[in-house]
This record gives sequence, C-alpha cells and structure tokens, in this order.
Amino acid sequence: MISRNIDKGYAALIDVWEANNTKIITWINSYVEHSIGTQLAKYEITKKVSDHLQRLFMQLNFSKQYQLENDIGALHHKNMNI
Repeated sequence: MISRNIDKGYAALIDVWEANNTKIITWINSYVEHSIGTQLAKYEITKKVSDHLQRLFMQLNFSKQYQLENDIGALHHKNMNI
C-alpha cells in the first residue's frame, strides 16, 4: 500500500513538472524572435532551451565584442594619423 502511494505521488510530481516545463517553453517562445523560436522547437526540456539560448547569445556577444574592438582600433588608428 505504501509503494502504491509513492507511485501516485511520483506520477503527480511528473505531471506538475511536465506542465510547468511546457509553460516555460511556451513563454520563452512567445518572447523570442521567430527565427530563434524555430531553433528552439527541437527541444522538449527547458534546460536544453536555456542551454541553447546561452550558447547563442554568448556567440552573438563575442561577435559584437570583436566588431566593437575592431571599430575602436580603427578609430584609434585614424586619430593617430591626424
């Protein structure tokens, strides 16, 4: 009898987790651009979505940083030649 109650409790927890997981993924998809949402569609677990977004935005930040550093370097070089 105890085992049966544990199984029911565990099943209830799984149901709650699945519902919350779906809500979070839906919420994220409603706030990102369509192109990013398309990339996220392959993931069923919020952690995977989060990991993907982290990788994506870290890459974008590194690209942006590289571009800004190049622009600053070019401005500095231009000002040195004036």
